[in-house]
Order: sequence, then C-alpha cells, then structure tokens
Amino acid sequence: MKRTPSIILSFSLLVLCGCSLLPGADDYPLAEAGPYHVGILKMVGYEDASRDGRQIYLTIWYPTRSQEAIGIESLVDAPPDLTAAPYPLIISSTQLGFFFAQHMVSHGFVVMGLNNQGPSNLWGEWLIDYPLDILFALDQVASHPPEVMEGMIDAEYAGFMGYSFDGYNALAVSGARVDPEYYLSQCSNPASTLPAWWIEYICTPASDWEAFVSHAGADLTTSNDGLWQPMTDERIRAVMPMAPEGAWLFGERGLAAVDRPVLIIGATADTINLYDQEACFIYDNLGAQDKGMISFVDQVHGMIDDPDMLARMKHFAVAFFGYHLQEKTEYLEFFSRQYVLRHDGLAWGVYR
Repeated sequence: MKRTPSIILSFSLLVLCGCSLLPGADDYPLAEAGPYHVGILKMVGYEDASRDGRQIYLTIWYPTRSQEAIGIESLVDAPPDLTAAPYPLIISSTQLGFFFAQHMVSHGFVVMGLNNQGPSNLWGEWLIDYPLDILFALDQVASHPPEVMEGMIDAEYAGFMGYSFDGYNALAVSGARVDPEYYLSQCSNPASTLPAWWIEYICTPASDWEAFVSHAGADLTTSNDGLWQPMTDERIRAVMPMAPEGAWLFGERGLAAVDRPVLIIGATADTINLYDQEACFIYDNLGAQDKGMISFVDQVHGMIDDPDMLARMKHFAVAFFGYHLQEKTEYLEFFSRQYVLRHDGLAWGVYR
C-alpha cells in the first residue's frame, strides 16, 4: 500500500516558509518574494455537463492592488491588480498551491488550484479524471472567468506544476500518452527487486483493465498506434513534474510523445515514487527537445516539507515558468546545467 506523502499535512509549514524567512536567498535569488501582493478566490465552481455534471471547484490566487496584503499573505476577495494584466496562468492541485501559489503570484502569475484533487492509496480512475478536470478548468477560466478575474488571466500561456501524484498530472497534460501494452506487460511480470506495496499501488488498474478503459471512453482510448490519445491542451506550454509518478502507464513510447518544455525535480533517495523507476525513467524517455532534470541529492519524497528544499523548488519554478511564460530570457541562467552544478546537494540529470 502506498504511503501518503506529507504534502497534504503541512499547513503550519506554509507560515514558516514566508519568503522573508527562506534560507539560501543569496544562492537562490528567485526564492525571495516578488513585488506583487496576493489575493485569493475560494470555491470557484464549474459543472462539466459532458461528464454527468461533474463538479469542479477551484482556488485562484492572483496579484492584488490592495495595500492591506503584506508580503505573500493572501487577502480573500481582494481587488485585482490590472497594471500588468493579463498574467500567465500556473495550474496545480490546490494542495500543492498552498506550498507554491503565493510565491508564484508575487512574481506575476495567476495560480489556479483544483480543490478536488489529492493523493490516493492506489492508482485508479483518478488517472483519467484528474487530467480531464484540469483541461475542463482551463477552458472555463479562459472562456468564463469569475467576474473579478476579467482581463487578469492569460490562459494562452499556461504552465502546470505538480508534486507526487500531481507530477503524474503534469506529464499527462504535457502530451504523454498511455501505452496499454507496456503498462500491462510491466504489471504482469514486475521485477522481484521492486517493493510489493509499490507494485500493488501502480498495478491496481491492471487487475480490471476493461473497466478502466471503459471509464476512459472510446474517444480517449482509440488510435491507430496502440497508444491512447493525449490528454493535453496546446495552451499548456511548459510543465514541471516534481517527485513524479506515471512511468509505467506511459512507457517509453508514451513519454516520447511529450512535445513541450519539461523540468523534472527528482529526489535521489525517494522511496515513495522510486527515483530510478519514476523520475529517471521519465527523464530518459521524454520526447521533448527542451527537457531538464534537477536531482536533489540524498533527499526523500517528503523533501517538500524541508524549508530549504522548498526554497530551492520555488526558485526553480519562478525561473522555469518565468522563462517560458513571461519571456524573461535572463531567467534561463537560473535553472541551467551550469547553475545547478555550482550548488551543493544538486545534480543535473540522472544522478548515479
């Protein structure tokens, strides 16, 4: 049985990780808060009529002109700051948003979190539902934004960031395609060295594959090459999977279909989403011409709970999305191979 990472439990950490307290600011300058104050909208709801009225609820963080907001503290329903609007959109689960959203908004993004997405003890229908929820939510905020968000969101320039289960979502919406043949073959004959709980977690859909395919539907599962259709949108222009999972479901061919910039964050001592089986395999097989991986050496799956590691991830997120979505070409330096290799505790690409 998969152990649920502590990403969900660390609300107290969020207070401790205000950018004024972040360590290593000299080494990771983009870990410092940006110039924008932060507003928040809660429980923004939409209904997906095409999927039996599925309810999607969002939390949206955005730049505000309110002077009552101090630093990156979020002010509920604060008036938006339209001076530099529209702002590129970052998408994640709301749970991950509580770690990153305020910081990203302070650097000039709008962040949209999906409330009803969280980790599971087993793989299941959420592997289909979550990416489709993300695409639906993107469509809705692009065409029917909350009234206060009119003119605020540049949905044509969107990015996705995800950690753990949300790292799977990042890959799914980047153009990766499910490879049934690869997945079922891996689950039917897993290596004896792999933990039994990990195989159980990953291979649950294989035990009733027909039901899983039926839930996905013919439009998604039918193709001429044996792979599923991608669950993506061209407006999602860059993705950042952190401590990700999903390697077996996509396989080599499915990952080769990824066609936009990807920056992976891997933890070399990750015993939840196994570093070699997940982050390394994913990185090695990505088809994206613009891809990178930063390995956090000797860090575990729960490194997001470490303020120092979180500061580094915030820095790399601002740099990566600032470069790809805000045209801040000077940010390329801050997540480059040369930059990473100058810092202790980091490695570029696969660490051996």
